[in-house]
This record gives sequence, C-alpha cells and structure tokens, in this order.
Amino acid sequence: MFINWQAIFDPKLALEAIPKILEGLPFTLALSLIGFGLGTICGFFVALMRMSDLAPLRWLAALHVSLMRGIPLMVLLFFIYFGLPFMGIQLDAITSTIIAFTSMSSAYISEIIRSSLKAVDNGQWEAARSLGLKTPVIYRKIIIPQAFRIALPPLSNVLLDMVKSTSLAAMITVDEMFNMAKHVGGAKSDYMTVYICVALLYWIICTLYAFGQGIWEKRLQTY
Repeated sequence: MFINWQAIFDPKLALEAIPKILEGLPFTLALSLIGFGLGTICGFFVALMRMSDLAPLRWLAALHVSLMRGIPLMVLLFFIYFGLPFMGIQLDAITSTIIAFTSMSSAYISEIIRSSLKAVDNGQWEAARSLGLKTPVIYRKIIIPQAFRIALPPLSNVLLDMVKSTSLAAMITVDEMFNMAKHVGGAKSDYMTVYICVALLYWIICTLYAFGQGIWEKRLQTY
C-alpha cells in the first residue's frame, strides 16, 4: 500500500510554520500559568472550606467541586464567553479563559490539597498544639510544607493538563499556539503538517515542565 508521506508531513512547511505557531507561545504559557496559579490559591481555600466544621461552607465547596469536575471545560468557556453577555456581563476572550481555567483547576487542586493536608500525621498537630502554637502558625510552619511535598506530583499533572487545555481557547479566538496553527494550516491548505508541529511543541513544553517538577521533587525529598 502506497503512503503519501508528503501529504502527511511536509518538512519545508513545518520549518515555515513553527515560527508562526510560536507567536502564540506567550498566550499558551501565560494562560496556563495564570490559571494554575489562581486555581491553586482558590483551591487552597476551597479545600479549607471542605474541611470546615461549618456545614454551609462544606456544602458550598462540595457543590463547586462537583460542578467543575462534571462540566466539560469547553462548555464552561462557551458559557462564560458567549452566555454571560445575555446576562449583561461582557468579558473579553482572555479574561473568559482565565476565569474558566481558574474555576476548573481550583476544583481539582482543592481535592489534591485536601488529601495532602489530611495525609500529614495527626501527631504533628498534637505536638504543635502542645507547644502552644496557633492554628495559622501550625499550617504555615508545619502542615503546609509537609503537605506540599505530597501534593507536588499531582499538582504538576494539573499544570500539564492546563497547558494542553489552552488549545481550547482557540475556540473563543484566543491567539494561542493551536489557533496560530489553524491560521497557518488554512493559509497553506495543509492542516496535518501544522497539527503535527503544534503537537510536538505542546509535548516539548510539557516535557520541560515535567523535568522541572522532577528536579524540584528530588530537592524536596532531600530536604
């Protein structure tokens, strides 16, 4: 069977396309890092709400986690960008993407943080309280540093997923890498080559992130 490799991947076009695709790299990195950073902050407070003694806080946090884990990210993006204007709230594509990424990632991150905090031995709490330390100090100095080492590997998985999810922002006109690849593919009438290029670029970014996470994890284990 004859395979037309030129139709699958054109090296010449790839060399021309990669610089254009990389014009979307700042958006890809910024959206993933901002969404992950804000999601981590929000996720921490959602985790504390899930662990609260106040039932309304637990129910509210549980509802947020259930909704965000049960709704596809694409649907959430479309609701924020296309749906909110019908309620009188008009947001640009970048802001809509950040809100969607933050909301979605905070649900997953909150469960990672909650399980990591609970994984710290209760004896740590008892020892700290016997020394007269207050709860905020116990969290900051004792519990969170230990929980962070436990949470780091699954948190890195969320970050990698965020990098790949930035491709969905192309659906609401954000000029990240995938959207730039679509433009090049349409102009050159060769989507396969540019999609292979953008897939390799996403893979390289995720590999670099994973490499950095591995180095950081080893340092924490040594410490």
